[in-house]
Amino acid sequence: MPMHQLDEHVVTIDRDSAPRIIPFGEDFWLEDLPEGTRVIYPPAPLKGLENPEAAIRYAVTHPLGQEPLYARLEPGMKVTIALDDISLPLPQMQTPDVRERILNVVLNMLADYMVEDIHIIIATSLHRRMTEAETKRMVGKKIFDKFWPKRLYNHDAEDPNGIIRLGETPEGDVVEINRRAAESDLVIYVNINLVPMDGGHKSVGIGLSNYRTLCSHHNPAVLRKTETYMQPNRSHMHQVVNRIGKFVNQHLKIFHIETVLNNDMYGSQLSFQ
Repeated sequence: MPMHQLDEHVVTIDRDSAPRIIPFGEDFWLEDLPEGTRVIYPPAPLKGLENPEAAIRYAVTHPLGQEPLYARLEPGMKVTIALDDISLPLPQMQTPDVRERILNVVLNMLADYMVEDIHIIIATSLHRRMTEAETKRMVGKKIFDKFWPKRLYNHDAEDPNGIIRLGETPEGDVVEINRRAAESDLVIYVNINLVPMDGGHKSVGIGLSNYRTLCSHHNPAVLRKTETYMQPNRSHMHQVVNRIGKFVNQHLKIFHIETVLNNDMYGSQLSFQ
């Protein structure tokens, strides 16, 4: 944000200031801040979609640079839907969660094409597993009751039987991902974009992988066939994530559904005052 626009979003706390709401992990704190504290608020949210479900249906039937989702479907196929976990955003957004909205549209389309072999995997990578209550809140009661826990579950990066090795990139990056996803006829990845590293090639190659694959771009000193990185940096991470993602795309059929959130994701009660 340009400096000349910053002042209107800054509040300096004085002795009469009201307590401020502060994000704290999975929750919010209401906190009295010391006098002189500068609180920086985000800009006003962009206008949200008037009909998110209609926008989702349009997006999956008019994707960028590829055939629509329905053109990839046929009866009897094996489909895996992977979801970003609730590490984005934190605290959790107001309900209905955008992932629930997308699932409703996608699952209805799969039913129309008589696709029944469906698993929904929460792409936790090496994050902690989402709890039953968190999962139910994210996907909604209807989907939760139908799929949990046999066909809706957390990715397990430490299960040797649940991981399959796809191979190595030319640079020597080991690529190992979730077996169910790798053996599916189609993977549908539902992604939330909040930072530049989200989405695209990052999705399957990180969210559904294990330690051996993650260390290629998260380890500060990684030795491969053709190069050595001694310092971690964002450019290096982008390069490795992209080449792993491209390698995964050579072996799997993946349909990405990318989403972005405005600053209304927590509701109007937390808007700038």
